[in-house]
Amino acid sequence: MMDLDALCAYAKVHFPRSVRIQEPMKDHTTFAIGGPADLFVTVREPEALQALLQEARRCDVPYLILGKGSNMLVRDGGIRGLVVHLDEDGALSVTGHELRAAGGVPLSKVSKLAADHGLGGLTFAIGIPGSLGGAVLMNAGAYGGEMSDVIKEVTFLDENLNFQTAMATDLSYSYRHSYFMDHPGCVIVEAIMELRPQAPCEIKAEMADFTKRRKEKQPLEYPSAGSTFKRPPGHYTGPLIRQAGLAGLVMGGAQVSKKHTGFVINREEATARDVLRLIKTIQNKVRSQHGVLLEPEVRIIGEDMDERRGS
Repeated sequence: MMDLDALCAYAKVHFPRSVRIQEPMKDHTTFAIGGPADLFVTVREPEALQALLQEARRCDVPYLILGKGSNMLVRDGGIRGLVVHLDEDGALSVTGHELRAAGGVPLSKVSKLAADHGLGGLTFAIGIPGSLGGAVLMNAGAYGGEMSDVIKEVTFLDENLNFQTAMATDLSYSYRHSYFMDHPGCVIVEAIMELRPQAPCEIKAEMADFTKRRKEKQPLEYPSAGSTFKRPPGHYTGPLIRQAGLAGLVMGGAQVSKKHTGFVINREEATARDVLRLIKTIQNKVRSQHGVLLEPEVRIIGEDMDERRGS
């Protein structure tokens, strides 16, 4: 039986400055949507992370690992149990052509550090709003590059909460997929990226070009979780949705972006229920008109309000 009180007591002793109770998840996701987490703790050191998760298991408390919250939709009832937020100021260093970064470090920060050291290969990551851990997990990519192009090795907690290190070749990388997606009990602690020398002026020019293209093509002025759906084989998501006549469709505070129809945006204090209704409508219409089933890329987690009230 879940003993949340015991876990709270443990967290307050070991993480006195970073414990929050009933913390609104809308404040920790790029969608700006989501009900409260029972217990929210920010952790930096890998050993402290391991100990906290071990205690959560001892107390039978479910937990979620959170980086930048950039690829998730938290339901309106929030998250029962523990949310562990990986500190954004974790370890980050360069040695030769290798860049080492902790899982909670923002991917944009990693990309900028590589540029500062004249290392190419990560320019595609400059506008991706997630953390390194999230990017490693889902093999994030853009503009012809993806994480599997640069990852050398990854250190993680396995499903028994033991530290392991694996080479990239052993992590089953493919489009928006990795070993970690098939083993959700694992937690990415750190990754080493192997980069290549490149003239700083070339790196900065590529980053400026990618940033300009993002601003022109993506609805960055509104909260979102990025691309809402995975790209189906042989198709592009945005045109499928536009051809189905869904550009600008509004449900509650959620809307299909007119600027990029592959994005569902939080236009005006949207709820998760608004977004989920819109996702379902898009899936049904696209399947009816094009025979293509759109699979969400955004992770949908937590409880809806009815589940929360009934618990």
